[in-house]
Amino acid sequence: MADNDEYTPAPIEDEGDPQEWLTTFSDMTMLLLCFFILLYSMSVPDEKKISTTLMAVTKALSGKSQEIASSQISREEVGVIMDQVMLNRQIQIAQQKVFSDVKFLQTKKGLEGLVGANFEDGVITIRAPGDVLFARGDVALTEKGREVILAMKDFFAQHPDQTINIRGYTDDQPPPGGSRFRDNWEVSSMRAVNVLRLLMQMGIEAKRLTSTGLADMNPLFPNTSEEYRAQNRRVEFVLEKRVTGK
Repeated sequence: MADNDEYTPAPIEDEGDPQEWLTTFSDMTMLLLCFFILLYSMSVPDEKKISTTLMAVTKALSGKSQEIASSQISREEVGVIMDQVMLNRQIQIAQQKVFSDVKFLQTKKGLEGLVGANFEDGVITIRAPGDVLFARGDVALTEKGREVILAMKDFFAQHPDQTINIRGYTDDQPPPGGSRFRDNWEVSSMRAVNVLRLLMQMGIEAKRLTSTGLADMNPLFPNTSEEYRAQNRRVEFVLEKRVTGK
């Protein structure tokens, strides 16, 4: 470079808003906040402690900058989150009590060794063997099947806050030749519907009941033996707590 050349500095690029990182920071903080709220929902919640914690976090963040404060949840939204956490926890506790009653149902006369059950995420599933409820390839309830449903009806009547989704299942074998049913979807659907109708006749409210035919979907065991197929032929009663508005 010649001595008489003038040096011209390169233009400085616009670095943007120096406060942009605050938006990312606030988003990350919000995700962490929601995460800890979920953790709280899996324990015994203390409404006062939750409120104090959320308000402290919001207050601390609002002191950083107006931009962060404007992106935080409002008090009303905090209240909604808290209400949902408390409601979910209450449902879990209530359903756990209902599930404990299923233990007694399993020892009831006519149901010993027949009815299985499990509890997951507040949902109770009661399982009855299809070969007890129905003759092979048929959709009409057997006498023994009607006795099983009658015994279960008393349990359902004792817990009117539960919705009941009746799910019919088959194995992977199609209906035999000459059957009036085209496929297992029809078989499983009609079985679920017939159980629903019987429960209605026994006095269970229709608005509590739904029916679903699922054919060979969701097998309990691989359909590789007759023993496993028999386990897959079943009717399930999926119970969920009804939540009514105030």
